[in-house]
This record gives sequence, structure tokens and C-alpha cells, in this order.
Amino acid sequence: MSTPTGPRMVTRCMSRCSAQQLFTEDKLPPSLGKEAVAGKRERTKPLRRQRKVKLEMAYESLDRDGDMDNDDGTPKKPKWEPANWRLQLENIREMRKSKDAPVDHMGAEQCYDQSAPPEVMRYQVLLSLMLSSQTKDQITAAAMQRLRDRGLTLDSILEMDDNTLGQLIYPVGFWRSKVKYIKQTSKILKQQYGGDIPATVAELVALPGVGPKMAHLAMAIAWGKVSGIAVDTHVHRIANRLKWTKKETKYPEETRAALEEWLPRQLWKEINWLLVGFGQQTCLPVNPRCGDCLNRGFCPAAQRS
Repeated sequence: MSTPTGPRMVTRCMSRCSAQQLFTEDKLPPSLGKEAVAGKRERTKPLRRQRKVKLEMAYESLDRDGDMDNDDGTPKKPKWEPANWRLQLENIREMRKSKDAPVDHMGAEQCYDQSAPPEVMRYQVLLSLMLSSQTKDQITAAAMQRLRDRGLTLDSILEMDDNTLGQLIYPVGFWRSKVKYIKQTSKILKQQYGGDIPATVAELVALPGVGPKMAHLAMAIAWGKVSGIAVDTHVHRIANRLKWTKKETKYPEETRAALEEWLPRQLWKEINWLLVGFGQQTCLPVNPRCGDCLNRGFCPAAQRS
């Protein structure tokens, strides 16, 4: 069985208490040998732990402070907002009204058993999000269905051996590492949360294999709370193409912070669903279908091409 290289989780604390988390592959020249590889991993472990702590502290601050409203509870007016964003948003809504993108049928909101007890549903939501990283919705949905066919609960995962779990989730991206993260996270949920999942972003991002995007989606889907904008590769790409960030951003967490500075909070949940589907069907990573896009006359990226 051909398998991908395991990932290395790197977290970086961004300005204004935001944080960056991304997956990269460990790649070293063959000439370094096993001892060099082992030494490199040993040196990076303390650094990863330090950055993980910074990430948790950043979100603890956000959980405490909440959104920055005026004293009377009304949202503060942003100092900056992009040109034509309301028109662009309405055009994207029009293009997404058929709801026929992969995310609409195979996204995290579609992967859990809605007849299961609440804590089991929340656990399944979290697992689907963990599997979805660096993986297409079709692959994630198929892996979740195989797990559900075996009776997907926290206890069933803890009782399952690693080899079986790996066979069930393969070929999701970085499946070997996800087996480890799922087992570690499941043990923590059993020991510290009574078999349920945490109800804050800070606690969610502290779990092995759980990043900010997953945490915000888990809060929205599992707990029905909007904690922030979930930014994946599609949201990150489209926000930059439309110039929805004051300056170009390099990382999803940087994009999240930039969007939350001006986008009305009532749109935070919808924007992920809209842009993910739009990115899957029209605003593709390579060769975007600008000729089919209603925003072609208002999109800076389309006008440059």
C-alpha cells in the first residue's frame, strides 16, 4: 500500500493574539541518515510544544474577550472594508443557490449520525473534521461512512487497534498521523471531558491534530455557537483574490483575523459554506472559471488575468 509521508504540525502565534497552524511534510535529504532525522525531530519537539501552548493561550484570550462590540451591544463599525464586497457576496450567494458542491453533500455537517445521542454526534463531527484536513470531501465522507458502519463511538475507537483504524480511514491525507491524533484525542476526551468534546476554541485547539479551522467548525456544527470564521484553503484563496483582506495574507489564520476585523459577525458562519463551495466549483485553485463567475467584472484577480 502506497502511503503519504507523516505530517509535522507547526503552530505560529500571529499578531493580535491570533495564531497559525498548518501541516507540512517532513522532508530531509537522504544523505542525512536516520540519526540526523531523529535528532531533528528531538530538537523540534520542544518548539512545537511551545507554539502549541501559544496557540492555546491566544484562543483562551479570544474566548474570554469575545467579539469587540460597543457598550450598548451593537457591533463596532470597521475602520476598513473592501470595495464592492456586498455585491460580490450576493453574486456568490446566487452562484451557490443550487447547493450542489461537494461540501453540500459530503461536508462535516453531512458526515455524522443525526439519530445518535448528542455527545456521540459531537464526537463524530470532531472526527470528520480531523479526517478532512488535506483531504477532499469525497474521501472524508467515505472514510466516515466506513467508521459509522462499524458503530462510530468514542469507546469503539479506543477499543479499535491502530491497524484497523488506519485501514478504515485510508486514503485520507496523512492517515498514519491521523490514526495517532484520533487515538490521543479520544483518550483525552474520555479522561477529561466525560466522553464529550470541549465547548471552547481554546480547549479544542489543545487537542492533538485539531487546528483553528476545525475548532471553529466544531463550535458551529457541534455546539451551535459561532466562535470565529473557519478558514480553509478555499476561503483563504478567494478572500485574497477578491481583496477581502486589507493586505495580502500568507496563512489561513492570518486571513481569519483579517476577515473578522470587518465582516459582520452574522455572516461568519455562512461565509465558510459559501466560499468553500464556490472554490470547489468556480474559483478553482488552478484555471479558475472566471468566464462563468458573476463577479468577473468586480474581481481584482479576474481583471489581472
